Amino acid sequence: MKENYCLQAALVCLSMLYHSQAFALERRNHLRPSFHGHHEKGKEGQVLQRSKRGWVWNQFFVIEEYTGPDPVLVGRLHSDIDSGDGNIKYILSGEGAGTIFVIDDKSGNIHATKTLDREERAQYTLMAQAVDRDTNRPLEPPSEFIVKVQDINDNPPEFLHETYHANVPERSNVGTSVIQVTASDADDPTYGNSAKLVYSILEGQPYFSVEAQTGIIRTALPNMDREAKEEYHVVIQAKDMGGHMGGLSGTTKVTITLTDVNDNPPKFPQSVYQMSVSEAAVPGEEVGRVKAKDPDIGENGLVTYNIVDGDGIEMFEITTDYETQEGVVKLKKPVDFETKRAYSLKVEAANVHIDPKFISNGPFKDTVTVKIAVEDADEPPMFLAPSYIHEVQENAAAGTVVGRVHAKDPDAANSPIRYSIDRHTDLDRFFTINPEDGFIKTTKPLDREETAWLNISVFAAEIHNRHQEAKVPVAIKILDVNDNAPKLTAPHEGFICESDQTKPLSNQPIVTVSADDQDDTANGPRFIFSLPPEIIHNPNFTVRDNRDNTAGVYARRGGFSRQKQDFYLLPIVISDGGIPPMSSTNTLTIKVCGCDVNGVLLSCNAEAYILKAGLSTGALIAILACIVILLVIVVLFVTLRRQKKEPLIVFEEEDVRENIITYDDEGGGEEDTEAFDIATLQNPDGINGFIPRKDIKPEYQYMPRPGLRPAPNSVDVDDFINTRIQEADNDPTAPPYDSIQIYGYEGRGSVAGSLSSLESATTDSDLDYDYLQNWGPRFKKLADLYGSKDTFDDDS
Repeated sequence: MKENYCLQAALVCLSMLYHSQAFALERRNHLRPSFHGHHEKGKEGQVLQRSKRGWVWNQFFVIEEYTGPDPVLVGRLHSDIDSGDGNIKYILSGEGAGTIFVIDDKSGNIHATKTLDREERAQYTLMAQAVDRDTNRPLEPPSEFIVKVQDINDNPPEFLHETYHANVPERSNVGTSVIQVTASDADDPTYGNSAKLVYSILEGQPYFSVEAQTGIIRTALPNMDREAKEEYHVVIQAKDMGGHMGGLSGTTKVTITLTDVNDNPPKFPQSVYQMSVSEAAVPGEEVGRVKAKDPDIGENGLVTYNIVDGDGIEMFEITTDYETQEGVVKLKKPVDFETKRAYSLKVEAANVHIDPKFISNGPFKDTVTVKIAVEDADEPPMFLAPSYIHEVQENAAAGTVVGRVHAKDPDAANSPIRYSIDRHTDLDRFFTINPEDGFIKTTKPLDREETAWLNISVFAAEIHNRHQEAKVPVAIKILDVNDNAPKLTAPHEGFICESDQTKPLSNQPIVTVSADDQDDTANGPRFIFSLPPEIIHNPNFTVRDNRDNTAGVYARRGGFSRQKQDFYLLPIVISDGGIPPMSSTNTLTIKVCGCDVNGVLLSCNAEAYILKAGLSTGALIAILACIVILLVIVVLFVTLRRQKKEPLIVFEEEDVRENIITYDDEGGGEEDTEAFDIATLQNPDGINGFIPRKDIKPEYQYMPRPGLRPAPNSVDVDDFINTRIQEADNDPTAPPYDSIQIYGYEGRGSVAGSLSSLESATTDSDLDYDYLQNWGPRFKKLADLYGSKDTFDDDS
């Protein structure tokens, strides 16, 4: 710090000396009369002279970071019109005027009142002017000048980052570039050496070096091993002033990590591994683990394991657990303590990825011996065969020996064995087994035609430890014996055409028959066909064996006729080729049928006999059609005769023009619900039975349709009347002319009044019934009675 202060003081002195000489030189060279230039008119006609600037100055400089007791003299302004009497006043304006820079208004001396920092602001622009002290009248136009802050070395170099991190592969060559660090200096690079930086290494030698001008860090030692030391801390210095004495400096820390390369082979920590496995272990079960150590990391440290030699290479296998980098020894095949009690393996561990640059450090693999001892275990019994196949004849008596299964205890104790049948596989209990010797016997006769094979399972368990058991499948084949006779297969019938006695016999068989046998092929074909001995000389048919398990049936004569016999039953004896042979008698039905001239079947029905009378089928159909037509005509005629009626009106003395049916039961009208029994009105005939109508003489009794009557409990008179009208319209015994039926049920008090024709005829009514003439022929009788009063009076 003492050196820095001395340097700053020397620079201030030099600067002040330089500025004083420049200011004196300017005054000698530039002083001239104060007012020069053209004239201007004043406001009152006075001619003013626009003076030329008579005072000048050079560009001013001030040294930054000055810390003296007095303000720094920046420079002096002086006009040549200033005679020194104090009438001129100097004014300063612009950037920093009045705060940073002040001017003596009499002498024109400018001072810097504050410490300036070039890194904050490099220059200031100011305006200077000379005015009359009394009137403040400008004597000179304002003029601009610049004050520059002169740089000193007051800023140390700074790195872009406080710390750096870099990686470089281990065992890199000397001079390998690691990283470049960069520093900056806030001082003016155009003035002196304040911003000229030089890099050097303070910590990290002799492993690394740095280039002085560029800041590039490089390796300085060969074969740096990551496994020996992985991380290095390097301190780099940047110094200004070109690195000379008095320069400022800054430092940064660089952490350099050596990255791994595969330069180390895997190595087993021991030469022999001891393991054990139980003989009860199943294939795939883990036996043990081995691990080779590799100081490399990542993919460079990946190791794979293999069994390269040993007497257990077929019994064991090894896989790699890439998470733990261990070799897992597993059981490949079951081992037996009684057979072999120890195995030896040679296991190799090798790197997965090998760097060719370091192949000379190899080989990148290692081997180790693994010894595996087999431990004894209580094993279940073992059958001498993985499965058994036995045979037994069908129909063999119960207790017949089928075969034997045999198992033994593989352990040294050789425990006795007990046998049993898995009843889930022998639900019908066809077999039983001797629990001591394993002999299997039948419990009932077996039928091969029902089941040709039976499959059961047999258990073998140690007597002293029933949990140790084994299971073996046993297949039992049912041997065939000839216990089924052959039978005739379809077709079971044939036909022969009717023919004359003179027609020659055909050489073609009537039908070809075959047989089937449920027994095995050894006891089935070949089949032999023949006639029973008692009809071997059958006059009608014969059987010829074709020697291919079929036979043809031939006719011995011609002239078969359905009128004499429409079918024949032919017994056929079929024998098989078994020992002893079995035979059966089967019946073949042969029908006698009608055929055309080509022998094509037409009909085998017995109705076809009528065709021989000379009538064809068409003629018979025509005759039947005529008979049906005649029957229809007769039925129609009878029906028409029965529909013929006698006169419908019974002319009696009291009957003038019409027959009136009167129901003498007049109620109290619509308001009266108890004056009469509505059921009587609904079914008046039901009181005394059916009463025939008096206006006709029916030839047969008409029974009203039950579905047309209203319900018994209905009190709707309108429905009752509509029902009666419908019955009258549909009554086949009704006369073809109008028949008036009068219902006087409305009673008294009805709003509509009475509809009785009798009452209307006896009262003097002013009603006009001429409209009845327009109601058609069905109301002609009413129109004649009530249509015109004048006409009625004339008639009377």
